[in-house]
Amino acid sequence: MPPGPPTEGACVTPHKFSKKRSTLVIATAVAAGALLTAGLTTGASAQPTSASALGAQPTTLSASARANLLQDAHSQAAATATKIGLGSKEKLVVKDVVKDRDGATHTRYERTYEGLPVLGGDLIVHKSKSGSVKGVTKAAKATIKVASTSAKVTPKAAAKSAESRAAAVKTKKTDAQQPRKVVWAANNKPTLAWETIVTGVQKDGTPSKLHVISDATTGKKLFQYEGIETGTGNSQYSGKVEVGSKKGSSGFDLTDDERGGHSTYNLENGEGEGKIFTDDDDTWGNGKPDDPQTAGVDAAYGAQVTWDYYKNVHGRSGIKGDGKGATSRVHYGQNYVNAFWDDSCFCMTYGDGEGNKKPLTSIDVAGHEMSHGVTSATGNMEYSGESGGLNEATSDIFGTSVEFNAKNAEDIGDYLIGEEIDINGDGSPLRYMDKPSKDGQSLDNWSSDAGNVDVHYSSGIANHFFYLLSEGSGAKEINGVKYDSPTADGSKVEGIGRDKAEKIWFKALTTYFTTTTQYKDAREGTVKAATDLYGADSAEVKAVEAAWTGVAVK
Repeated sequence: MPPGPPTEGACVTPHKFSKKRSTLVIATAVAAGALLTAGLTTGASAQPTSASALGAQPTTLSASARANLLQDAHSQAAATATKIGLGSKEKLVVKDVVKDRDGATHTRYERTYEGLPVLGGDLIVHKSKSGSVKGVTKAAKATIKVASTSAKVTPKAAAKSAESRAAAVKTKKTDAQQPRKVVWAANNKPTLAWETIVTGVQKDGTPSKLHVISDATTGKKLFQYEGIETGTGNSQYSGKVEVGSKKGSSGFDLTDDERGGHSTYNLENGEGEGKIFTDDDDTWGNGKPDDPQTAGVDAAYGAQVTWDYYKNVHGRSGIKGDGKGATSRVHYGQNYVNAFWDDSCFCMTYGDGEGNKKPLTSIDVAGHEMSHGVTSATGNMEYSGESGGLNEATSDIFGTSVEFNAKNAEDIGDYLIGEEIDINGDGSPLRYMDKPSKDGQSLDNWSSDAGNVDVHYSSGIANHFFYLLSEGSGAKEINGVKYDSPTADGSKVEGIGRDKAEKIWFKALTTYFTTTTQYKDAREGTVKAATDLYGADSAEVKAVEAAWTGVAVK
């Protein structure tokens, strides 16, 4: 997706998931998307946390504290634009802010040029506690400037062309929305353009929001991306669990006020908004798919443990960091083998799988989908090419981390993606992090062709990196699962433990990744994050470098 606007959706798998979007099991996401088990620690033994590591970690912000920081950044936006050298026709629009424990801030902005959104114009301004600018991370290095903001191609012509593009990728029931005029800068060649969103339905039944960027002077297509990224109750995958509910007008509603008011809805194998789950006695589901509430319990529980993971591990309150809960919707469509995040409704949507008997509501899938929302609110890597692979990998990394952190005895943490939902019908997981190529299509290592591979398979490079950084190379058994992780050059990599690896990836995502981040940029960003957290000459920085070299990113 273009670097400027928020992510529309994400899924778990490529189309069999259709090979096009970000989903935990399927490739779709919509935007409008490490720990211990029963006391067993995996990875390298933990080392004492240094004072510098604590200082560079994000602090937990209340909704009001975050709102105040955003307001301060907004009021200073013009002065900040001047201070960092932007032109008189450019303006900064505040999107997000992260504050470290040492008082430093990292404020993320989008840009406009003569009032037009600049896709690929996002940047992050890093300030010390005193307010002085320490540095700027930009998605586009080029100066933002176009000869004219008058388009030669009409909006009608741009919309017609976009519908043709949608038809070419087999989208059904297409409807082109009114194009908006933008400046396309993601390729470092600022161009006046039209952005047209074509809605419809993808081949596997996933909703489609195809964004088509076309030159407003010549009509030539510049870029396109799919906006949908595919990727006490009795649950099907997690056993008997506690879920948040509250007294409603007729019994109890499946709404968790302790986690921002997250609510779970039943789509009854259709589409639309659905109906909130209700129950007379506050005991939900029977642990089997024949009770519609069971999938609701799994989805609500997955949202609950994901919220707790981000808050307790990274100090982030909710997907956007604003303390507001999302919505989960289950029983989407008939035999729909996928799940997706949609920013436009701020919601996760889950299908029931083949035969409507295997809902895609396991812990790591829920963590994966909600993490697409976190990515959309932060790094927002465009869902195409290498950036798309990093976007998808981020959801795999944090979906895995959520699963470990949940410490659920029925779904023990592992480095397998979607192992509970049996997407392949033979008991095998959807993806493997220790050696991604075991699924038959994912990449173990980077190559110059990585940007041409479906994002669900190019994500293997970063997934492999994360495993190596956490656990190291070679054979290993964790929680009863055997792994054997190779390296591209045959080198031996020593892991630093999942706890540190998660924090490094989260800091890189929230303070250094942008819409246009490529694999070489991800290496640079994670090295910077490790340096911030553990020091320039630390073992952690050296481990990050070794793990990237182990997947051929140098």
